[in-house]
Amino acid sequence: MHDISLLSAEEARAAIPDLCDVLADCVNGGASVGFMQPYGPADAEPYWQGVVDSVATGATLLFVAKTEERIVGTVQVGIAQMPNQPHRGDLKKLLVHRSSRGGGLARLLMTAAEREAAKLGKTLLVLDTATGSDAEAIYPRLGWERAGVIPDYALWPEGGFCATTFFYKRIGEA
Repeated sequence: MHDISLLSAEEARAAIPDLCDVLADCVNGGASVGFMQPYGPADAEPYWQGVVDSVATGATLLFVAKTEERIVGTVQVGIAQMPNQPHRGDLKKLLVHRSSRGGGLARLLMTAAEREAAKLGKTLLVLDTATGSDAEAIYPRLGWERAGVIPDYALWPEGGFCATTFFYKRIGEA
């Protein structure tokens, strides 16, 4: 059984060690999420400290999936936008530990994130993901629309350019 939770800043701070493990596992598994290999849990700590700060200011929603009290997945929604984009949110860092994939965690995390963003008045979410990655195949199954691809947008964590596919999804009511 998986428990999906929206974390407060205090809860997020306490979860940093587990979040570091999930991020390091994903990067070392080849996920192009902004970091390069080799990548250990200690390397992830500054990133998660920044996320906690963003949660504390209300700029970011941080969701986690727990199995037996261990965090095995996470996703974020950036909700603080420019004045001309109050209706939009940025979905960020959908991460599921390799040991917990294939059980529907990505769907549960995305559903929770979309639901909460809609409650906050967001009507459009956007995201980007590495073209050709396992992650890219998830989003259309969850109702996301492919907007396009930019070549050589980022690097794979082991090196070499990768293209990035952008997706959007309408949620809530405009």
